[in-house]
Amino acid sequence: MYKIFFNLVFKHMDPEQAHHLAFRWIRCAARIPVLRTFAAAALAPRRKELRTEAFGLRMHGPFGLAAGFDKNAVAIDGMSMLGFDHVEIGTVTGEPQPGNPKKRLFRLVADRALINRMGFNNDGSLAVAARLATRRPVFRTVVGVNIGKTKVVPEAEAVADYVKSAERLAPYADYLVVNVSSPNTPGLRNLQATEALRPLLTAVREAADRTVAGRRVPLLVKIAPDLADEDVDAVADLAVELGLDGIIATNTTIARESLGLTCDPALVKETGGLSGAPLKARSLEVLRRLYARVGDRITLVGVGGIETAEDAWQRILAGATLIQGYSAFIYEGPFWSRTIHKGLAARLRTSPYATLADAVGADVRKSA
Repeated sequence: MYKIFFNLVFKHMDPEQAHHLAFRWIRCAARIPVLRTFAAAALAPRRKELRTEAFGLRMHGPFGLAAGFDKNAVAIDGMSMLGFDHVEIGTVTGEPQPGNPKKRLFRLVADRALINRMGFNNDGSLAVAARLATRRPVFRTVVGVNIGKTKVVPEAEAVADYVKSAERLAPYADYLVVNVSSPNTPGLRNLQATEALRPLLTAVREAADRTVAGRRVPLLVKIAPDLADEDVDAVADLAVELGLDGIIATNTTIARESLGLTCDPALVKETGGLSGAPLKARSLEVLRRLYARVGDRITLVGVGGIETAEDAWQRILAGATLIQGYSAFIYEGPFWSRTIHKGLAARLRTSPYATLADAVGADVRKSA
């Protein structure tokens, strides 16, 4: 039914307008108790065998919503209603910003992909923190907060900008993510170099610890799939050295070689980050490399090109404790999370592993 609706309606709308329309529907449904209860029962049945623990947080399952969909923390309950086991909001920047000029979001339907150059359009850390502070949760949902650099802030002042966001948002975050891997903010990916990343992560860790009393907010870093293998290793080693809680692999890619079906050359040439199915192979490769390097010393989050339960299962076997999605949600619709959970449970039952935790990294360990 959703795919018919997508082909009749969403496919012919501007992608950003379609996003806002669907977003409003989700938010409205989550505000109506009867509708919210019915939707959650249909779309988010909880399976005991999928319960997951990551960096000290207990979740209904391993499958979460990646950053980028709910930039301003306005639909956390709505996304939980749809079955996501955790919701990562953002990317949030120190100061509010409108993002890049429109048109900035493109569908590559044949390749089941998206290109975006949104540019961290968001309300800013102060407004998002205020929204989180007054939030009254309907569902028990783990909320991650993804922070990035304000565009107008010079690279030399990036640390202070991230620290500002961390101080404002860490008190309301179940976990905090430092995003240094979006291709849509000039100079941002330069911060992935270990000589720049070390002081940044150290400062954000200190800011979170200074601001939040009584608990340690888990800190993760999100990396790009376009890093060279030796740079992936360097980030992994740095994460272990600094005692980070996790690495998210991966963000979108600037590469276009994996596109095979999209016929419109102008569309393929659009600048921005490519997400969706074409990212699958490289994202999985980076994840496997990270797990081979860090083992279970650090929690890994697999994201990029996940469409099916089999994709999700392969990420778990490659070392991911948690998995995330976004682009396939646009093409699969509201039953996507339910389908992923059902398929994961079936694969676990027929596997040699008693729990999901036992399966994490199993393929990498076998090949070591």
